[in-house]
Amino acid sequence: MTARFALINRWQFVAVFLYCSMTLQGLAHSDDSNSSSDRPNVLFLISDDLNCRIGCYGEKQVQTPNIDRLAARGVRFNNAYCQYPLCGPSRNSMLCGLYPNSTGILANAQIFRETIPGRFSLPQAFRQDQYFAARIGKLYHYHVPKSVGTNGHDDSASWEMEINPAGCDRLIEEPDIFSLVKNNFGGTLSWYASPRPDELHTDGIMAEDAAWVLERCAKRKDRPFFLAVGFYRPHTPYVAPKTYFEPYHLDAMPVADDVADDRVDIPNAALMSARKVQDEMSDDLRREAIQAYYASTTFMDAQVGKVLDALEANGLADNTIVVFTSDHGYHLSEKGLWQKQSLFEQSARVPLVIAGPGVTSGGVCGAPVGLVDLYPTLTEFCDVPTTQPLHGQSLVPMTKDVSKVGRGYAISQVQRRKTKKTKPFDGYSIRTATHRLTLWDDGKQGIELYDEVNDPLEKINLADASRSPTSETLELIESLSSQLRLEVAKTFPESGERPEVRDRNYLMTVMGDE
Repeated sequence: MTARFALINRWQFVAVFLYCSMTLQGLAHSDDSNSSSDRPNVLFLISDDLNCRIGCYGEKQVQTPNIDRLAARGVRFNNAYCQYPLCGPSRNSMLCGLYPNSTGILANAQIFRETIPGRFSLPQAFRQDQYFAARIGKLYHYHVPKSVGTNGHDDSASWEMEINPAGCDRLIEEPDIFSLVKNNFGGTLSWYASPRPDELHTDGIMAEDAAWVLERCAKRKDRPFFLAVGFYRPHTPYVAPKTYFEPYHLDAMPVADDVADDRVDIPNAALMSARKVQDEMSDDLRREAIQAYYASTTFMDAQVGKVLDALEANGLADNTIVVFTSDHGYHLSEKGLWQKQSLFEQSARVPLVIAGPGVTSGGVCGAPVGLVDLYPTLTEFCDVPTTQPLHGQSLVPMTKDVSKVGRGYAISQVQRRKTKKTKPFDGYSIRTATHRLTLWDDGKQGIELYDEVNDPLEKINLADASRSPTSETLELIESLSSQLRLEVAKTFPESGERPEVRDRNYLMTVMGDE
């Protein structure tokens, strides 16, 4: 306990110092600032590796009462998708408002300053417009769990204040965590039912830190805030207090039992995220993994609730746009897959809830949207000027009228490589209101077409040649393929080439070593 409170006190000291610096800067620029007391704040909540198996998305088994109550006072986007189902590429895309082909980030452990160093990130745009921009936890990529408690692969220009707590899950419990691969916790399935309470875990500390920051933001009536809170759960290792495991009985965990049949008509490229160690899991282990994932989800939801309570207790809820989402979805044995990096619904689809002033309460929008849309959405809500091109569409009209369809599709992509020595190839997927079409290497490595209305679990690949596609199906494949190729071309910069990932020393050369 002593070490834990020492950790918090150290970060609170740093936060006080930075907050005071921010206050002085804000006063110095008050004459030029656009900010006023009636400009909305932003509370940006993001979970790590969370799929749509949560209550407000119709999953009755998983308990997420706090995300559900946020959805009840806002708009739930039923068909929201990441642009790349991997943490680093997805988060850089979302926070830059650009598709991965324009950020140049297609892997973890990279930051957009290595490719497009002059870009203003989403929080940086708010910061430039005199918002107080702060981060608690994970917004850009982190190696989980090893980077917990550090800045990870963060972007310092995005924030005025950064808080990086580390709890018992990182500092104490790793020797007790079960893993399919010994001493490997972040890249493989691993879990632990902790005997320690919420407030000693990293996400629990973050919720307390967020409440502390919100209390201080409430005292600054003249300056709005952009507070981002990046929870680590349910990312592996699935560590949560054991009380969160208790509602989820092992014999009730929904393990996929039709894997062989489900894979028959799927191109090999679509299944390359599978891992041998996961294929060899027993059904008992599969159930334990799902139980731990659900427990971690409910634990994370409880921390979301504490932050929402703090927002309300400090009188900020009526003038704050709240976003809840995840960086990508997550497989839990469907098609024999686990975790991410596929272009199926379970991996590409994300929860997305927006609530706040002017947003329809309890609305459900069915139009396909993307995480790339959050940048233009939040800047429009808050009248924050943007001078750089954005790929996304604003979702503000949909939050006021959920029947609006906007762009009408979402694009996701991933990169594949057959061996370490072979050239990588791309997979692109377009999700419309009714179908998903995926082209692997422009169709040379396979094509998938799913009817999302009648086959939401994507069990039948209508493009599989063995099914002898009808003329109507072939016409649909051709039409969607043409649309996908046209839209993919727009995801690249004007040069038509992805930006090169530079050595980090390049950043110091361009931006100056300050």
